[in-house]
Amino acid sequence: MPELPEVETVVRGLRGPLLERTFLDVEVRWARSVVTGAEALRRGLPGRRVEAIDRRGKYLVFRLDDPRTLLIHLKMSGNLLVEPDHAPRDPYMHTVFQLDNGHQLRLRDPRKFGRVYLTTAPDTVLGRLGPEPLADDFSVADFLALCRGRRGVLKALLLNQEFLAGLGNIYASEACFLAGLDPRRPISGLRDEEVARLYHAIRRTLGHGIVHKGSSLDSVYRGGEFQNHFQVYGRESEACFTCGANIERVMLGGRSTCFCPRCQR
Repeated sequence: MPELPEVETVVRGLRGPLLERTFLDVEVRWARSVVTGAEALRRGLPGRRVEAIDRRGKYLVFRLDDPRTLLIHLKMSGNLLVEPDHAPRDPYMHTVFQLDNGHQLRLRDPRKFGRVYLTTAPDTVLGRLGPEPLADDFSVADFLALCRGRRGVLKALLLNQEFLAGLGNIYASEACFLAGLDPRRPISGLRDEEVARLYHAIRRTLGHGIVHKGSSLDSVYRGGEFQNHFQVYGRESEACFTCGANIERVMLGGRSTCFCPRCQR
């Protein structure tokens, strides 16, 4: 699933071709992907101009010249492409937005898990998300307060979008390594110094991910290079670059988690 750096990369790539463009039509080939209703999307979006494109957690947020907001979540296999309207489509282009310049915004989603919303109340979708970990006003003190009184395993909590928005398996694993923390530790057992270390590790890992335009692991999301900088993710039984110990893998909350048993305490 694309995580914060991948979604941020997509957002930055769409601003050039989409800002100030107007939607002329929408073709929905998989109606269940439109949470707020395919017919409402077909009626409500044409004629609307894109004024801004932002990100909230893993959601793309299209702000329109209208009280409504277009939200897209790429989920497991989604990607957004801007292509000429005459360019061939493959069978996985399930939602196609016709633009006013002879191009289309195409949601390609082989697994059909992506979700689209057109809503006057975006907070009903986005309001449950936790803080943005890279926000300028999200401080160490804020993160300490967020962690106080929490229960559960460290890695599982980092994957909880209502705790902190945007992290997934890759960047949570890499941040735990950078912080030198075993992902299996209970969050309640972390000292303030360790929580502060984790805060900086999260921000540094996500920042590096954005610099490298995310991670390219399969045919869904391509173009990123952060996979060339993984310290633990996907490296089971390989030697740790720092200490030489073999990277181990465990299952936490149904997710595969790699870590260094020597560097992460």
